[in-house]
Amino acid sequence: MNALSLQATPDAVAEVLRAHGETDPVEVTPDDVNEMRTAAALLGQIFTARDVDEAASALNGLLGRNIGALRLTSHDGRSPWHPHLDGHDDAPWGEWFLASSCLALAVLIWDHQRPPGGVCASPSCQNVYLTVGSGPPRRYCSRRCATRERVAAYRRSHA
Repeated sequence: MNALSLQATPDAVAEVLRAHGETDPVEVTPDDVNEMRTAAALLGQIFTARDVDEAASALNGLLGRNIGALRLTSHDGRSPWHPHLDGHDDAPWGEWFLASSCLALAVLIWDHQRPPGGVCASPSCQNVYLTVGSGPPRRYCSRRCATRERVAAYRRSHA
């Protein structure tokens, strides 16, 4: 989500996409960034879900809106076969981001039978996080946020 912060530029988003496997040319416009921000806001309802039923219902709502049929693509042989839910291989970045995120979140809900993540519990942070693997439930997006909140609580208790 950091790549979609209000300060994100099309060049910064393109660099994140390249860092995660997109091959050049990666052309991202200001409109693409805005559409990706809109998609991220829509996905937020899944991360604020209180339980798996609410998360699945929110995801089903998004899947029912302008998401293409499940299909396999190799991008004309440029990559291994993989699933897509966007309308076509040249779909706008916002459509791709929403569809790909929905696909990944559907797999997480299906596989773990719980909400796929949450919103950081730090009042100064609104990042979302994914819950993968086992262990106690997460409350923070990163160790940095968790440590910052622990230190703040310690200082309040000793003030």
